[in-house]
Amino acid sequence: MSRTLLFNKPYGVICQFSRDGMHPTLADYIAVPGVYPAGRLDTDSEGLLLLTDDGKLQHRIAEPKHKLPKTYWVQVEGIPDEAALQQLRRGVPLKDGMTLPADAQQMEEPAGLWLRNPPVRFRKNIPTSWIALTIREGKNRQVRRMTAAVGFPTLRLIRYAIGDWSLDGLAPGEWREIDI
Repeated sequence: MSRTLLFNKPYGVICQFSRDGMHPTLADYIAVPGVYPAGRLDTDSEGLLLLTDDGKLQHRIAEPKHKLPKTYWVQVEGIPDEAALQQLRRGVPLKDGMTLPADAQQMEEPAGLWLRNPPVRFRKNIPTSWIALTIREGKNRQVRRMTAAVGFPTLRLIRYAIGDWSLDGLAPGEWREIDI
């Protein structure tokens, strides 16, 4: 029987079990042998990470060709207008090619959102806002590059959902096993 875990990866944790001597790792939170991350989150990103010992499931989750949607809550510098959101919805040209169209909506700051340590930078004269962004591919640092390309740099990035799985009920650093 395979095992699959949902984990709310805190800021600053690297998505590997082996230690690098500089950052906390998955081993600091998860003592389940034989599970591995299905996909990655950058050290400075937070949120949902799936871990499994099922290689086929790991491949299906991580491979962009399977088009499993990934939804991010993105705190950006400034307040995107409809034109910027439309650019995200059409696809954004990046140095490594055009992104696929994304679902992009402005949103309120997520209810019950935990504080980040360290906090995001704050500028008195520049407001921040939140976007819900759903993509179906996984270019390196894609969400950050997309928001920057439309003029609204990412300050905080939280992966909220992968397919039908979400962070609901998981505090940072917590995990739970699910049946698939």
